[in-house]
Amino acid sequence: MTDNTPASDNTDSTAKFGEELSALVGALNSELGAEEKEAVAALPSGSALLVVRRGPDTGARFLLDSDSTVAGRHPEVDIFLDDVTVSRKHAAFTRDGKSFSVSDLNSLNGTFCDGVRIEGSVPLVDGAEVQVGKFKLTFYASRRDLVREEGR
Repeated sequence: MTDNTPASDNTDSTAKFGEELSALVGALNSELGAEEKEAVAALPSGSALLVVRRGPDTGARFLLDSDSTVAGRHPEVDIFLDDVTVSRKHAAFTRDGKSFSVSDLNSLNGTFCDGVRIEGSVPLVDGAEVQVGKFKLTFYASRRDLVREEGR
């Protein structure tokens, strides 16, 4: 019988993960303008920010601080995205503790996360790009929560 267990390279994967996360957070922060950096840095634990990167309203910011936030073209949604490529109730952002996910609400044009059309609910990681119609939004988690995750 052949053992298919990968050989250990004796590296501390926790330390390596921490270094990679720090580098990723640093890279993400470099994409932000000064005002956006301040907004992300000020996020309380358990909240997140969506920043419109492309499409109508580029630069707009939306705070995710409730358990469910619906984005769409209907006047009564939480995040109003005014474009014909957006369904009336297009996507939902859901908070579970300090984690967030996005799900498509049976929209005509679909919802994409990091370029992949989603079905069901998809967890969001810091820096993820969510596309709703013509809108491309970048997800930023609270830095307080990222520091706690890195310290585990």
